[in-house]
Amino acid sequence: MPVDELDTRILRLLIEQPRTSVREYARLLGIARGTLQARLDRLERDGVITGTGPFLSPAALGHPVLAFVHVEVTQGHLDEVGDALAAVPEIVEAFSITGGGDLLTRVVARDNAHLEDVIQQLIQLPGVVRTRTEVALRERVPFRLLPLVEAVGRDARASRTGGGEGR
Repeated sequence: MPVDELDTRILRLLIEQPRTSVREYARLLGIARGTLQARLDRLERDGVITGTGPFLSPAALGHPVLAFVHVEVTQGHLDEVGDALAAVPEIVEAFSITGGGDLLTRVVARDNAHLEDVIQQLIQLPGVVRTRTEVALRERVPFRLLPLVEAVGRDARASRTGGGEGR
Protein backbone atom coordinates (compact mmCIF):
# COMPACT_ATOMS: atom_id res chain seq x y z
CA MET A 1 0.00 0.00 0.00
CA PRO A 2 1.45 3.39 -0.94
CA VAL A 3 1.87 6.22 1.53
CA ASP A 4 -1.44 8.03 2.04
CA GLU A 5 -2.46 11.31 3.64
CA LEU A 6 -2.57 9.89 7.20
CA ASP A 7 0.86 8.31 6.72
CA THR A 8 2.12 11.71 5.60
CA ARG A 9 0.76 13.35 8.75
CA ILE A 10 2.39 10.63 10.86
CA LEU A 11 5.75 11.04 9.10
CA ARG A 12 5.58 14.81 9.52
CA LEU A 13 5.12 14.41 13.28
CA LEU A 14 7.97 11.88 13.48
CA ILE A 15 10.27 14.34 11.71
CA GLU A 16 9.17 17.45 13.58
CA GLN A 17 8.76 15.89 17.05
CA PRO A 18 10.99 12.79 17.11
CA ARG A 19 11.04 12.40 20.90
CA THR A 20 7.28 12.33 21.42
CA SER A 21 5.53 9.17 22.64
CA VAL A 22 3.22 7.05 20.49
CA ARG A 23 0.37 7.96 22.81
CA GLU A 24 0.99 11.68 22.26
CA TYR A 25 1.30 11.21 18.48
CA ALA A 26 -2.09 9.45 18.47
CA ARG A 27 -3.62 12.27 20.50
CA LEU A 28 -2.18 14.94 18.20
CA LEU A 29 -3.42 13.12 15.12
CA GLY A 30 -6.84 12.35 16.62
CA ILE A 31 -6.57 8.61 15.97
CA ALA A 32 -6.50 5.50 18.14
CA ARG A 33 -3.12 4.41 19.49
CA GLY A 34 -3.62 0.96 17.89
CA THR A 35 -4.26 2.55 14.50
CA LEU A 36 -1.11 4.61 14.82
CA GLN A 37 0.95 1.60 15.90
CA ALA A 38 -0.36 -0.46 12.97
CA ARG A 39 0.57 2.36 10.58
CA LEU A 40 4.05 2.69 12.10
CA ASP A 41 4.57 -1.08 11.86
CA ARG A 42 3.53 -1.06 8.19
CA LEU A 43 5.75 1.94 7.39
CA GLU A 44 8.70 0.13 8.97
CA ARG A 45 7.87 -3.17 7.23
CA ASP A 46 7.57 -1.36 3.87
CA GLY A 47 10.96 0.32 4.42
CA VAL A 48 9.59 3.88 4.58
CA ILE A 49 10.81 4.26 8.18
CA THR A 50 14.35 2.92 8.29
CA GLY A 51 15.53 3.96 11.73
CA THR A 52 14.63 5.71 14.92
CA GLY A 53 17.99 6.66 16.36
CA PRO A 54 19.27 10.17 16.94
CA PHE A 55 21.02 12.20 14.26
CA LEU A 56 24.59 12.84 15.37
CA SER A 57 26.90 15.71 14.46
CA PRO A 58 30.36 14.64 13.28
CA ALA A 59 31.54 18.21 14.00
CA ALA A 60 30.38 17.96 17.61
CA LEU A 61 32.21 14.63 17.81
CA GLY A 62 35.44 16.44 16.88
CA HIS A 63 35.30 15.89 13.09
CA PRO A 64 34.26 19.24 11.56
CA VAL A 65 35.87 18.69 8.14
CA LEU A 66 33.55 17.13 5.56
CA ALA A 67 34.80 15.90 2.20
CA PHE A 68 33.44 13.88 -0.67
CA VAL A 69 36.01 11.45 -2.00
CA HIS A 70 35.51 9.84 -5.40
CA VAL A 71 37.24 6.49 -5.59
CA GLU A 72 38.20 4.84 -8.87
CA VAL A 73 38.44 1.06 -8.56
CA THR A 74 40.15 -1.62 -10.64
CA GLN A 75 37.53 -3.55 -12.61
CA GLY A 76 36.18 -6.53 -10.71
CA HIS A 77 37.18 -5.21 -7.27
CA LEU A 78 34.21 -3.02 -6.37
CA ASP A 79 32.86 -5.34 -3.67
CA GLU A 80 36.25 -5.82 -1.99
CA VAL A 81 36.95 -2.09 -1.97
CA GLY A 82 33.44 -1.42 -0.65
CA ASP A 83 34.02 -3.88 2.18
CA ALA A 84 37.38 -2.26 2.97
CA LEU A 85 35.78 1.21 3.05
CA ALA A 86 33.36 -0.02 5.70
CA ALA A 87 36.34 -0.62 7.99
CA VAL A 88 37.40 3.06 7.90
CA PRO A 89 35.51 4.87 10.69
CA GLU A 90 35.85 8.30 9.06
CA ILE A 91 33.84 7.11 6.05
CA VAL A 92 30.27 7.76 7.08
CA GLU A 93 28.66 6.87 3.73
CA ALA A 94 29.69 5.25 0.47
CA PHE A 95 27.77 4.78 -2.76
CA SER A 96 28.43 3.05 -6.08
CA ILE A 97 28.03 5.74 -8.74
CA THR A 98 28.08 6.40 -12.44
CA GLY A 99 30.24 9.10 -13.99
CA GLY A 100 33.71 10.08 -12.86
CA GLY A 101 34.63 7.28 -10.53
CA ASP A 102 33.17 4.09 -9.15
CA LEU A 103 32.43 5.03 -5.55
CA LEU A 104 31.51 8.26 -3.81
CA THR A 105 32.30 8.47 -0.12
CA ARG A 106 31.37 11.02 2.53
CA VAL A 107 34.39 11.42 4.79
CA VAL A 108 34.68 13.35 8.05
CA ALA A 109 37.96 14.38 9.65
CA ARG A 110 39.36 16.32 12.60
CA ASP A 111 41.28 18.71 10.32
CA ASN A 112 42.83 18.83 6.85
CA ALA A 113 45.90 16.86 7.93
CA HIS A 114 43.65 14.10 9.27
CA LEU A 115 41.69 14.17 6.00
CA GLU A 116 44.94 13.68 4.10
CA ASP A 117 45.75 10.68 6.33
CA VAL A 118 42.36 9.13 5.58
CA ILE A 119 42.82 9.69 1.84
CA GLN A 120 46.28 8.10 1.99
CA GLN A 121 44.70 5.13 3.74
CA LEU A 122 42.16 4.84 0.91
CA ILE A 123 44.79 5.07 -1.80
CA GLN A 124 46.64 2.12 -0.25
CA LEU A 125 43.61 -0.18 -0.36
CA PRO A 126 44.02 -3.05 -2.84
CA GLY A 127 41.92 -2.30 -5.91
CA VAL A 128 41.91 1.49 -5.52
CA VAL A 129 43.36 3.18 -8.62
CA ARG A 130 42.98 6.84 -7.61
CA THR A 131 40.88 9.24 -5.59
CA ARG A 132 39.55 12.75 -6.13
CA THR A 133 38.57 14.83 -3.13
CA GLU A 134 36.19 17.76 -2.79
CA VAL A 135 36.04 19.52 0.58
CA ALA A 136 32.67 20.91 1.66
CA LEU A 137 32.86 24.55 2.68
CA ARG A 138 29.37 25.10 4.10
CA GLU A 139 26.16 23.14 4.25
CA ARG A 140 23.54 24.95 2.14
CA VAL A 141 20.64 22.52 2.44
CA PRO A 142 20.80 20.14 5.39
CA PHE A 143 19.64 16.58 4.91
CA ARG A 144 15.87 16.71 4.96
CA LEU A 145 12.93 14.62 3.90
CA LEU A 146 9.94 16.65 5.09
CA PRO A 147 9.50 18.49 1.74
CA LEU A 148 9.47 15.10 -0.02
CA VAL A 149 6.99 13.68 2.53
CA GLU A 150 4.73 16.68 1.98
CA ALA A 151 4.93 16.28 -1.83
CA VAL A 152 4.03 12.58 -1.53
CA GLY A 153 1.08 13.54 0.68
CA ARG A 154 -0.12 16.12 -1.86
CA ASP A 155 0.16 13.52 -4.64
CA ALA A 156 -1.79 10.98 -2.56
CA ARG A 157 -4.50 13.55 -1.82
CA ALA A 158 -4.70 14.60 -5.49
CA SER A 159 -4.97 11.02 -6.74
CA ARG A 160 -7.66 10.26 -4.13
CA THR A 161 -9.75 13.28 -5.15
CA GLY A 162 -9.10 12.78 -8.85
CA GLY A 163 -7.47 16.14 -9.42
CA GLY A 164 -4.25 17.96 -8.94
CA GLU A 165 -3.37 21.27 -7.45
CA GLY A 166 -3.35 24.08 -9.96
CA ARG A 167 -5.68 22.34 -12.42
